[in-house]
Amino acid sequence: MSKTPTIGVLAIQGDVREHIRALSDSGVNAVAVKTAASFENIDGLVIPGGESTTMSILAIKNDLFTPLRAMQKSGMPMYGSCAGLIMLSNTVTDGRADQETIGGLDIVAQRNAFGRQVDSFEIDLDIPAIGDEPFHALFIRAPLVASIGPEVEVLATIPAAATNDENDRIVAVRQGNVMATSFHPEITDDLRIHQLFIDIVRAS
Repeated sequence: MSKTPTIGVLAIQGDVREHIRALSDSGVNAVAVKTAASFENIDGLVIPGGESTTMSILAIKNDLFTPLRAMQKSGMPMYGSCAGLIMLSNTVTDGRADQETIGGLDIVAQRNAFGRQVDSFEIDLDIPAIGDEPFHALFIRAPLVASIGPEVEVLATIPAAATNDENDRIVAVRQGNVMATSFHPEITDDLRIHQLFIDIVRAS
């Protein structure tokens, strides 16, 4: 892609302005999108952090799931942070019985896996896909990737030693043109996660 990409941020709920800022600071055109018509002129889509149940309800109310799923299946690059990870997962646990998702990631997402708002935390993560310098990740009512399918690439984990768990916790994944993180890079000044997604958009 030789032209400057235009990346939309789904603007029905959540950290819309923060993602637009991060994308703009990374050198691409960033726009808020909230209707099927506004999806037509974008090269990639970000699903922001927020509240996944509310996001699902609003997407149903505004008849967005059909065009969103069509875009995903056509190969549109998509990235979701926190609630966006849930929206892009094929399967959700601990959600409402009627909760819908866009899909695209062959993962099982567990809602609020790290606890409630008061259990928010920060940790440095090793993410080889964005370089050697650790990424300082912020987790706020974060979901967990409980399991992955065979085509899913794990981008980052929280080591078991850091949480006294038996296993590492998967917190960032990619499957083809679809990427997601449990944490919120949009509320930090580190642009490398957004730049990785931009690279995916350019390559598509």
